[in-house]
Amino acid sequence: MAIALVLIAIGIVYLQATVGPKQAALAGVGALLGVALYHAAFGFTSAWRVFIADRRGAGLRAQMVMLAVGVVLFFPALADGTLFGNKVVGLVSPVGVSVAFGAFIFGVGMQLGGGCASGTLYTVGGGSTRMIVTLAAFIVGSVVATAHLPWWESLPHIKPVSLVKVWGLWPALIANLALFAAIGVFTLWAEKRRHGRVVGVPMTQSAKGRPALLRGPWPLLWGALALVLLNFATLALAGRPWGVTSAFALWGAKAFMAMGVDVASWPYWAKQTAVLNAPVAQDVTTVMDIGIILGALAAASIAGKFAPIWKIPVRSLLAAVVGGLLLGYGARLAYGCNIGAYFSGIISGSLHGWLWLVAAFFGNVFGTRLRPFFGLEVETTPRETGC
Repeated sequence: MAIALVLIAIGIVYLQATVGPKQAALAGVGALLGVALYHAAFGFTSAWRVFIADRRGAGLRAQMVMLAVGVVLFFPALADGTLFGNKVVGLVSPVGVSVAFGAFIFGVGMQLGGGCASGTLYTVGGGSTRMIVTLAAFIVGSVVATAHLPWWESLPHIKPVSLVKVWGLWPALIANLALFAAIGVFTLWAEKRRHGRVVGVPMTQSAKGRPALLRGPWPLLWGALALVLLNFATLALAGRPWGVTSAFALWGAKAFMAMGVDVASWPYWAKQTAVLNAPVAQDVTTVMDIGIILGALAAASIAGKFAPIWKIPVRSLLAAVVGGLLLGYGARLAYGCNIGAYFSGIISGSLHGWLWLVAAFFGNVFGTRLRPFFGLEVETTPRETGC
């Protein structure tokens, strides 16, 4: 705990002195995201798997609440183009074959790797040694995808579509809220049909009774609200919503360059020479990702749950490698992960966020079916880690 808190403090002071106050504040936001993700066990992977396997929908309903609050906060700011006097833009990307395929294999990777993008970061911080392997493979998959991206982008697609700009603020807001409500109702219907009643953990109740702010665990609703408010803080500070995986591609590219690979000549990086050559401390996503890891480390230590397990079965290790590669490759093809494309994409009003959701869900279905072949459990109740 002491190490985590000292590193967070040193990082904030360093960024304040070398980059600026906004970058320092974003590091703090990243650390708070790590705490929220860990204490609420707010994983996307486990929530989808539990619904696929046993129709328990509490995790999915929490995601719909998060998205609903998100569009209420984000859409007016994005429609206006400013927030607190600063220019803001959403994460709006093209819609096409690369998004559908990338999101599908990302969904498969979620179930084999054992986590999504945010889930990988906070479980690494929480002490999961297996997820370190997933993260390493995630980075490799991300940078390899940047070499192939021009070909994928040449496949059929349409230009980025912002529902806020095409439909206007109120129609876009009402349509999105209606879809969130419909998905929530569907999970209730599916859960009642399977079990005769709603058996999911209530979103306002902790998994172990009375919630504790510092030690956790938190109710799902606390996690949903914390994530969307911290994403809104990211929008205010960075001028765009929260993202995760672009930093993985950057880290991988820098590592490849250190090994003598001419990454700078790849079309993807030729357009981002300044980013590739700049110190990572200047990259918003990198700063926030490291903050998430350290925040989760602090949260796990305060909760007394930091206990790494070093013995990992071979099949599970293989799944971590395969899953991580699929996660990294899929995230680049789909212009984001469960955070940048799904969460931040949908609350940005991007049509590609909805395509990502559908394709990734089917990928999760397929990935869930593959888990037993790698000796991985398909549980019917959410895990405390959320991954």
